[in-house]
Amino acid sequence: MFPYKNSITIDRKNNRPIYLQLCDQIISFIRAGKLPPSTKLPGSRRLADILGIHRKTMVAAFDELIAQGWIVSIPSKGTFINSELPIISPVNLNSSFDAKSKKQLSGFDFFHNTYIDDTDLSLENDFYLIGDGVPDNRLAPIDEIAKTYRNISKKEYHKKLLGYSSIYGNKELRKTLVTYLNQSRGLDITIDNILITRGSQMGLYLSSQLLLQQGKTIVVGATNYSTADNTFEYSNGKIERIKVDQNGLNTQQLEMICKKKQVDAVYVTSHHHHPTTVTLSAERRMHLLLLAEKYCFAIIEDDYDYDFHYENSPILPLASNDYHGNVIYIGAFSKIIAPAMRIGYLVAPKDFILEAAKLRRIIDRQGDTLLEETLATMIKVGDVQRHCNKVIKIYKQRRDLFCKLLKDKLSDYLSFDIPNGGMAIWVNLDKKYNWEPISVEAKKRKLYISDWKRYDMINSGHNSIRLGFASFNEIEIPIIIDRLHEAILAATTL
Repeated sequence: MFPYKNSITIDRKNNRPIYLQLCDQIISFIRAGKLPPSTKLPGSRRLADILGIHRKTMVAAFDELIAQGWIVSIPSKGTFINSELPIISPVNLNSSFDAKSKKQLSGFDFFHNTYIDDTDLSLENDFYLIGDGVPDNRLAPIDEIAKTYRNISKKEYHKKLLGYSSIYGNKELRKTLVTYLNQSRGLDITIDNILITRGSQMGLYLSSQLLLQQGKTIVVGATNYSTADNTFEYSNGKIERIKVDQNGLNTQQLEMICKKKQVDAVYVTSHHHHPTTVTLSAERRMHLLLLAEKYCFAIIEDDYDYDFHYENSPILPLASNDYHGNVIYIGAFSKIIAPAMRIGYLVAPKDFILEAAKLRRIIDRQGDTLLEETLATMIKVGDVQRHCNKVIKIYKQRRDLFCKLLKDKLSDYLSFDIPNGGMAIWVNLDKKYNWEPISVEAKKRKLYISDWKRYDMINSGHNSIRLGFASFNEIEIPIIIDRLHEAILAATTL
């Protein structure tokens, strides 16, 4: 007889009703082959006595199992495991092959990605992460977001936003973005040129899927945004690299490649090149657009932090001078507001937007229409621009402090140029030293430095990384620089 008393446990502190706890365990025994089809179960009274529970609880469990088809009750004979269930070889539930181990390894084959990392950015509260350069979540205009969201959701006529909506995104947001982008970035677009995405990464993914299938070629910087590289490789694209200097992508080198082979796309972070923070010069912008027209390739312009320029007005994006439909312009509000604000946009010719929308439909039917409506309202009433103006001043102060302390304490080990904008600094470590031992020592001091290897995907040995400053306040920045200083001293004296 099956050892019910030793096998079934009841947790009276659990919120799940006891009769359902019984059901769960009996079903697991059936699935594991421990209670094979046609096995006769003890009567409800007998099993209740064995388990020390009220008979009504056991009856409720039997009724539930009968309703689900796991057991059957045959008058005058008793209760049995359903004979029509498949026979399963018994599994030793107490062996190493238990519920936990089954959840670790799949019982089927699937594609394993070998070039996209699985870094978990969740850290202990007393750890500091120096990342690529992200906004400070604590500055997010949460009160304005909550107030606007609440007002929208309370209105009866906005209940339609809770249903299925356009695959192009919230119409009000698209209309608002037409005005916003035309005025702030010098674009000349209509609502047909905009697809709302869940952040800029979705726009990057959709674009690469449409442009790079069958192994087409995309040109990127020798140093480049590693997530973009991963996205292009995942889309089966072939990456060609060109030099990046103080004026951005070397378009003369790009032209030489175009003369030798078919180039299908060029990826550029024109405002502040990722990771080096340099701005693509006006001359090279013009040259890049002329090459795109001549050789008929797409320009994926990832304008991830256009609004964050500290010394003067930002240079208008390539998309503002695109007269031949070559530029795919990608942006988002994740940097302006907060990373959790997963709302971005993809701007391109109408025919490309149509295909991108169809592809988006099969990976994510639509975005959060209420949140998109909220953002549209915040843009129209000026909340977004006011917030942007406020944080630009704060981030500039933080940049200045971060750079000052870096220079004062670490100039013997590293060098850098003060960036005109953005949220990070491109730091060059003296080639006598190495980031690997520094990273190890930094972790000992509760300072996590982003994987330095991903800034040099081609192993050129430039020995440089991005250090983000925007997410730390004036109290935290000195602590971080001190810990970095200690880590470098420890690593260089080993």
